[in-house]
Amino acid sequence: MRIKVLCRNPDDYLRETKRDIHRVPRNYDPGLHPFEANREYVRALNATKLERVFAKPFLGSLDGHRDGVHCMCKHPRSPSVLLSGACDGEVRIWNLAKKKCMSQVQAHEGFVQGICSVPDGSSFLTCGTDKIIKQWRLSPEGLIYSDPVSTTLGKTVFQGIDHHWSANTFATSGEQVDIWEEDRSEPVRSFTWGVDSINYIKFNPVERHILGGCASDRSIILYDMRGSTPLRKVILKLRSNALAWNPMEAFVFTVANEDYNLYTFDMRNLAMPLSMHMDHVSAVMDVDYSPTGREFVSAGYDKCLRIFPVDKSHSREIYHTKRMQRVSVVRWSLDNKFIISGSDEMNLRIWKAHASEKLGALKPREKTAFNYNEKLKEKFAHHPQIRRIARHRHVPKMIYNATKELRTIKKSQKKKEANRRAHSKPGTVPMVAEKKKSIVEDVD
Repeated sequence: MRIKVLCRNPDDYLRETKRDIHRVPRNYDPGLHPFEANREYVRALNATKLERVFAKPFLGSLDGHRDGVHCMCKHPRSPSVLLSGACDGEVRIWNLAKKKCMSQVQAHEGFVQGICSVPDGSSFLTCGTDKIIKQWRLSPEGLIYSDPVSTTLGKTVFQGIDHHWSANTFATSGEQVDIWEEDRSEPVRSFTWGVDSINYIKFNPVERHILGGCASDRSIILYDMRGSTPLRKVILKLRSNALAWNPMEAFVFTVANEDYNLYTFDMRNLAMPLSMHMDHVSAVMDVDYSPTGREFVSAGYDKCLRIFPVDKSHSREIYHTKRMQRVSVVRWSLDNKFIISGSDEMNLRIWKAHASEKLGALKPREKTAFNYNEKLKEKFAHHPQIRRIARHRHVPKMIYNATKELRTIKKSQKKKEANRRAHSKPGTVPMVAEKKKSIVEDVD
């Protein structure tokens, strides 16, 4: 005997709240909707306009430092905890959710040159211009114990420090790159390659025995802890200030350069960068990847932040405020929602990673509406009107004028090169890709 049962899903006809609209059954047959493309274009246009209306990325500032913020570090286990070091030697622990300082300690005399956390988050390491490395213990509440766990005196000034992602090992940079173990007072290995100093060092989060460093002789040097000598070196026209590894692609990294650009490299082929990212109008001071590896944020000497997709040459977003001065350090939060920047006027600022994103819990209908709008904007992104609205940004007058001037300079250089090629013998003035012009030498 067969029994047919009628089943009705309440989500199809019940409203979530009293003020919600009634759900209307709809037939999605395209033959019944001849003007669907027209309606979708209008919806995409409205969604793009509303995105710009609600684009308010600045969330708040954290003040308390008495000198410029020089370095920052994310807590590996808690997305709401941030560590910052200032130019007066002070280290502070911040609670980003409450926007307040939980603890502070005078760690060094002089600049705090570097700060990094151990993988389990129980302690962190700092180094400074006083040639000292200190390890500090953190309580479960995020408080710093007043006395350091260990103090190591180095022979030279340290300019950077980073901890291994899983082992009991950390690296420091200065006149040379030293590999240390937490329970030893002498480095277990040192790397040198004929440079004055290495100003930045960073462990690869995927291939964890690989390090990348930026040196004062304009070079980018790669190291392997399993070997006794550095791996490779590439020399650029100007010095690089910072380096960030892509957390999703083992061999890809991006460097922030003094020539106003960022360069993304594949460490297997350093002869030419994968892409060159332009838009800054002054030296780029720091760079950090998002946890997804699809975007990165850069901090510039031009008092602004820019967010770049990894496969695009131009930024999708620029963040700035009237009071923010030269930005020296920037970090992308572990939950992929926020960006934290530190600048010369002693403040840390919290920004939304997506300027128009609505924070807090979303209802299912809201999520559906947001996803639908995103697909519409993606579908009609090539239309001139929508592209113009989506790309438009108000920028400070200084950045606007500098961008205009740089554009004129580049145009003049291209015209000069084209004239030289046109009036020379064939082959004497070869065509060189723009992103390859910055490479001086690739050394194995």
